[in-house]
Amino acid sequence: MTEKILILDFGSQYTQLIARAVREANVYCEIVPYHKKIEYGPELKGIILSGSPFSVNDSNAPEVDIKTMAKHRNILGICYGAQLTAKFFGGRVERSEKREYGRAILQKNVDDVLMEHIPESSQVWMSHGDSILELPTNSSILATTNSIPIAAFRVDEPDCNNIFGLQFHPEVYHSEFGKKILHNFLHAVCGCKGDWTPAHFITDTVHAIKEEIGDRKVVMGLSGGVDSTVAATLIHKAIGKNLFGIFVDNGVLRKNEFEDVLKTYEQLELNVKGVDAKQSFYDALSGLTNPEDKRKAIGRTFIEVFDREAHELTDISFLGQGTIYPDVIESVSVHGPSVTIKSHHNVGGLPDTMKLSLIEPLRYLFKDEVRKVGLELGIPPDLLFRHPFPGPGLAIRILGDINEEKVRLLQEADHIYMNALKEHGLYDKVWQAGTILLPVKSVGVMGDERTYEFTVALRAVTSVDGMTADWAHLPHEFLGIVSNEIINRVRGINRVVYDISSKPPATIEWE
Repeated sequence: MTEKILILDFGSQYTQLIARAVREANVYCEIVPYHKKIEYGPELKGIILSGSPFSVNDSNAPEVDIKTMAKHRNILGICYGAQLTAKFFGGRVERSEKREYGRAILQKNVDDVLMEHIPESSQVWMSHGDSILELPTNSSILATTNSIPIAAFRVDEPDCNNIFGLQFHPEVYHSEFGKKILHNFLHAVCGCKGDWTPAHFITDTVHAIKEEIGDRKVVMGLSGGVDSTVAATLIHKAIGKNLFGIFVDNGVLRKNEFEDVLKTYEQLELNVKGVDAKQSFYDALSGLTNPEDKRKAIGRTFIEVFDREAHELTDISFLGQGTIYPDVIESVSVHGPSVTIKSHHNVGGLPDTMKLSLIEPLRYLFKDEVRKVGLELGIPPDLLFRHPFPGPGLAIRILGDINEEKVRLLQEADHIYMNALKEHGLYDKVWQAGTILLPVKSVGVMGDERTYEFTVALRAVTSVDGMTADWAHLPHEFLGIVSNEIINRVRGINRVVYDISSKPPATIEWE
């Protein structure tokens, strides 16, 4: 039995960060909409109430029965969750005269179990428009800041478990000892053992897949990426050759990627069929210049190829997917029932005629956790720690119309760039890098000849999650080496530029 913490989501932008912090403490947790019915099984150790864009005094503010929850489990309210807790038990919460946002200094009042081993003074991060002005009866203040008299508190309600509230965000980087406070709640308050590790996850997941699938068969579309490869390896560990993988060459992969990925799958002993469908994709992309049209053409063609290949198999019962937790969270509304996973993830959008049940072994893991599981499974680090690569591949890194010759040019240039990043120890220092073929030609001189050839742009960014990104300040000497290599070795390209725009306002990809 895996012990679990439940995070009730009231719509905060920080909810995923709370989950990440809990997982970092080796405790499994799930994020659910605040209105979802709670099952108080023995595995549930505690409940965290998230922040929210609402004010607790709004007429449509989301509410829950905190007393009933506290009768069953320990409670920690964060920001909105803390204010809701205070109001629920009779405290007073009012709009602040000014919105409290940013760094503050936390002053600890008492050495309560939640605040154990926290310094008397430390930095925390505020982000709220309301403040708790009066606590309920039978409450005590655990900490204050310069701007608010009640930064952390506990409510001692009869016949209830521990109830705590924090008006700051312990889960964010700027709260110096926030992770320690969460650790105290998880371990000292809730009694979590903290034994949820990649090895533990693999054992539990493989057992669950065996139980669900038995001797039936699974088909899965593989992309060569991290998520689908780790998911396939887990399923394979459970059912062996009853997993049938299909890896489609869409003609817009990186240089040698189709062959290299198939070799990796062979090393992992995965049962994967490689399908050369390049021409089908080139035909579908012919004459298209609009990025969205390219995406749709690639998605539609992939579905056609995958559907055709899958129908050559017999007695298939399940469709495997590499869906990960952020995909699931983004697809669930705080204000209504679950909606379907976004169609651009994995092989979403496959025909209903396939009538297959889904098997998604990674649906409760974050990306970094997927990589840790992959390492535990023995998947090569080169595959696990590759830069993100767009689903439509090089098709959206070739601006304008696409043909086989342009794909070849970009593959060669990008291959030189990626290898140089690795050789100079820069690949792991950037979050994502890629080469873009521009739809313009310019005059150049090579020897005694004038040339009229294409331009490529090099792109490299630093980021944490891809939501925002800054352009990577690669050494000028390195960029000079790459430029010379590309121009000298790739006939058809005579100019190289470097993209120094950040996201926002620009995007990481050009299309």
